Amino acid sequence: MTHNTTLSNFFQISLHQKIIAIAIPMILSNITTPLMGLVDTAVLGHMPGTHFLAGASVATLIITQLYWLCGFLRMTSTGLSAQAKGSADLLQLNQSLFQGMLISFVLGCLLLLVKDSILSLGLFFADATPIVENVISEYFSVRIWGAPAAVLNLVLIGWLIGQQKAKQVLLIQVLANLINLALNLWFVFGLELEVFGVALASVLAEYFITIVGLFAALKVIGKPLVQKKWFSVTYLRLLLSLNGDTFFRNLLLQACIAFLIFKGVGFGATSAAINAILMQFFTLIALGLDGVAYAAEALVGEQKGKKNSKGIIQVILHGLLWSIIVAGLYSLIFVVFGTEIIAIITDQASLQIAMYDYLNVVYWLPLIAHWCFFFDGVFVGLTRAKAMRNSMLFCAVVIYFPTFWLFVDFENKGLWLAMLLFLLTRGISLGGYFIYLCRTQKVVV
Repeated sequence: MTHNTTLSNFFQISLHQKIIAIAIPMILSNITTPLMGLVDTAVLGHMPGTHFLAGASVATLIITQLYWLCGFLRMTSTGLSAQAKGSADLLQLNQSLFQGMLISFVLGCLLLLVKDSILSLGLFFADATPIVENVISEYFSVRIWGAPAAVLNLVLIGWLIGQQKAKQVLLIQVLANLINLALNLWFVFGLELEVFGVALASVLAEYFITIVGLFAALKVIGKPLVQKKWFSVTYLRLLLSLNGDTFFRNLLLQACIAFLIFKGVGFGATSAAINAILMQFFTLIALGLDGVAYAAEALVGEQKGKKNSKGIIQVILHGLLWSIIVAGLYSLIFVVFGTEIIAIITDQASLQIAMYDYLNVVYWLPLIAHWCFFFDGVFVGLTRAKAMRNSMLFCAVVIYFPTFWLFVDFENKGLWLAMLLFLLTRGISLGGYFIYLCRTQKVVV
């Protein structure tokens, strides 16, 4: 193979186009997703009394955490869907959709059955005043009825990403947000339904996503092919195992983030405020890096479905280039405009000054974090959930918590040093394991 041929394999224009075609719509979709909550906040903010906004914000946080913990459904659905696309197996394509829908629907209904317990637990931790508690209860009691749709949407959206239907996913999200906005205005300012109306608008928007998402999925598969045996324990065992491992991985990640937030509060109000700002930077970074990771999930999964090891490596080489570019752009923007972004987030001079000591964290965060974001996408596409789980467990237990206790005298800065090392070692461990799979020729096994 000539040198020029090798370069052409590394830089295939068509593959770059596929990555961009998935990444950009998914980045835009990531941006539109928080808008549903932003619309609710804006409407509630115009009601008479701050308790409306305070209560609904707490209830929204509870709902959001529930759905985030169910995010494993999206990840497994994407990987299996992408592999079915690659294998061009119609039965596998249908199986990946309908099995996921069944599990998600059962889980959504289970959330409804335990809704009272979830609310009681949320109220316990909120420790709010009676008037705010009433708003939390009212908003949650309505919004939770969207759980079957919201959880099912994770599977539908994940399945569509696996089919590389990123533009359709973006369109569905935009339409849902427009419907949520229109219903919010009508219910609250037209029908004067107040908190009930805000929650109901979000519920109806969730069911809209379900209906349109299901229509889009059925359009891909054509005539549905459903086999009764798919829903037996034997056939569901693989999916349940994948979901279990991915759920445990997500739970560990959430535990590490929660530890950082709550430990930061223990270091004082300034540390807590700094961490809130840094998490905003982290969320901003995730919007872009997740887009490239979604592309990796869909394209790596497709190549695994084709049993094409070389194709997987090509996707990773091309995708990693884009991940580095996106991370580099983030760092460059933060270096040039970091202080201005901080000034936009807070106008408190003392907090701005305190944040300047953490600018190095802001600069390095995207360059360090993009490796684990990207390889998470790779392993989702490969449906190797155990590797993701084991990497997360190792990096949490061996790296994150011991590093913090080693640098505990640095207090909040020690927390972020531990987080940066945690993110870095997650990327290294997953990347190293992928190299092992390549050397042992087990990439597509």
